[in-house]
Amino acid sequence: MISTLVPNRPVRAASWLRALLAFVMLQLLVTGCATPERLPAVPTASTIQADTGMGPIRFFVRRDVSGFEAEAKQSLARELAYRASMGQHGPLPPAYFLAISGGGDNGAFGAGLLNGWSAAGTRPEFKAVTGISTGALIAPFAFLGPKYDPVLEKVYTQVSQRDIFKMRGMIKGFFSDAMADTTPLYELVTRYADQALLDAIAAEYEKGRLLLVGTTALDSLEPVIWNMTAIAASKDPRAPELFRRILVASASIPGAFPPMMLDVTAGGQRYQEMHVDGGTIAQVFLYPPSMHLDQAGASAGRKRILYIIRNARLDPDWASVDRRTLPVATRAISALTQTQGIGDLYRIYTTTRRDGIDYNLAFIPPTFTVPHREEFDTNYMQQLYAVGQQMAAKGYQWQKFPPGYSE
Repeated sequence: MISTLVPNRPVRAASWLRALLAFVMLQLLVTGCATPERLPAVPTASTIQADTGMGPIRFFVRRDVSGFEAEAKQSLARELAYRASMGQHGPLPPAYFLAISGGGDNGAFGAGLLNGWSAAGTRPEFKAVTGISTGALIAPFAFLGPKYDPVLEKVYTQVSQRDIFKMRGMIKGFFSDAMADTTPLYELVTRYADQALLDAIAAEYEKGRLLLVGTTALDSLEPVIWNMTAIAASKDPRAPELFRRILVASASIPGAFPPMMLDVTAGGQRYQEMHVDGGTIAQVFLYPPSMHLDQAGASAGRKRILYIIRNARLDPDWASVDRRTLPVATRAISALTQTQGIGDLYRIYTTTRRDGIDYNLAFIPPTFTVPHREEFDTNYMQQLYAVGQQMAAKGYQWQKFPPGYSE
């Protein structure tokens, strides 16, 4: 037995040494790539009470819609006061609403559509604009009108991947909070969401207009609607940074892009909320379906028209999927996102039918077949922007029903 074991000792020693070295390397990697720390999450019972330090600037609409209803009433009161100050009396003009969906670099379609709409001379001033994900990045400029069309064109036709994110590498990404670093996106948002932009938005808030952006509170797993007009109008020195962080949070795909951590207090204790892409819960939104405009006193019997820009195709998107784990999972997630987006369009449609709002929908046509070689592919965005612009400039025929529905 001794003679049979002795020759194996060097082999066993080498195996043991390799295992030890692998263990040491793993520990070094873990130490060097320690997971980011955070303050405690807000306890579920304190979610609504969590205070950003800037007053009532957001709504947890799944828990309580009263704050949203109060803001709707106040916006009408501000509009009436502004009209009176301008000597305008009598029936209110039609109220136009715009809801802009998520869609990543497909946001080039929405940017082009808005600019073509301006060129057609039929684009209205919107009473309220809502945005999620890439729609959140478009929303402030859509809210402020054609003056900011050149910004939309530049952002959605001249950027590339390096203007949005930097890959961290497999090991660093695995032990961090995302596979990519979105510092470039934050810098891009900072360049345009400056104090002048916030001042312009604040001025519109005083006229009774609203700019709303959706994020997902990942700890409580619920949607949060941020009143960006109230943030801009707060004049708080922290407002510009919070405004930018919310925009980036709304576009931060979990796992791919880092979440935005927001400091809050509740019951005298400090906490941190983790906010990610609003598209995690909804691709597009208008207002909580549990709120009835007439009952909330926010309509004043006026005509109301909604325009939805869905930055996606709604027809089946065929592709040959490789028989490997990542392509299969990615394709399945794409299917879930598309189906969720269609469901959102139906939810909004039923709400508008109930509340007497004219429903209008735009989406990427099935005739657009330019190859999408990578995320934020500049050539792809330029051509998609051109399609949206041309469609609107010619007089876009808005769809009156969600896909697959007819009366």
